[in-house]
Amino acid sequence: MKLTILGCHSATPRTNTNPTSQVLEIKNHMFLIDCGEGTQVELRRHKIKFSRIKHIFISHLHGDHYFGLVGLISTFRLLTRETELHIYAPKGLKKVITLQMKLSDSWTNYPLIFHELDSKKSELIFEDDKIEVHTVPLNHRIYTNGFLFKEKPYERKLDMKAVLKANINMAYFRKLKQGADVVNEDGELIKNETVTLDPRPTKSYAYCSDTKYSEDIIPIIKEADVLYHESTFLNKNEDLCKVTKHSTAKQAATIAKKASVKTLVLGHYSTRYNGYSLFKKEAQEVFENVLLAKDGVSFEF
Repeated sequence: MKLTILGCHSATPRTNTNPTSQVLEIKNHMFLIDCGEGTQVELRRHKIKFSRIKHIFISHLHGDHYFGLVGLISTFRLLTRETELHIYAPKGLKKVITLQMKLSDSWTNYPLIFHELDSKKSELIFEDDKIEVHTVPLNHRIYTNGFLFKEKPYERKLDMKAVLKANINMAYFRKLKQGADVVNEDGELIKNETVTLDPRPTKSYAYCSDTKYSEDIIPIIKEADVLYHESTFLNKNEDLCKVTKHSTAKQAATIAKKASVKTLVLGHYSTRYNGYSLFKKEAQEVFENVLLAKDGVSFEF
């Protein structure tokens, strides 16, 4: 599971800071999460193939999270893309993008499919045989979702010595991998756990963009391998969280601790601060395993 941070700052882009956007590579998928201004430039800078992006997830309709989207959609058209592009976003984004394309007479030459979101409860929005993606309802000034990306369980592993000793026909190997008990050549029922080994652990990534401190998300992201949680402010500016509905680094760490996640990644820093070491320091007062998102940095988990 690889996470590439294309941008991790709030509000406006600057020469050395980009608004929110990141790429998650998991189980042969390359998911683009949020798409602030300059996203396609950063995709090129980090040599991420445009053709591999088939699913884009937009958390909410504040500009620093989606103003780069129409440009990326247009570039896909100029590159003569043919494959489908799926966009999962709050209701209203389809209207915005469609109007821009209509007025510029720039309709796509590939299927552009919007999945409009408006539920305030967590819901399954994408699924295939390897991955599930669920929304994480957040508490911000407008309708906002985070996203939980979860690998589906792997098959169990055959303990071949035990399998051969139990005299099991190879026709039943598939069932064994799926966790079923089977009957051997002698007509005996063989318990699955006696001839198989536990599968390798699955991985999960929880992305929580703009939100005030909310323990409502804890049951949804419980025990995630990695949690990206916004940390717009330091503790000295906690009073600003009430007005803006953002979080501090310490509040993000509290969520990480209560949700028993393995790793916390901080991001969405306010540009009022000159450096970010204090974000990590304040968070680690509550939760030890903290990483700082930085534009252009990749993490592998």
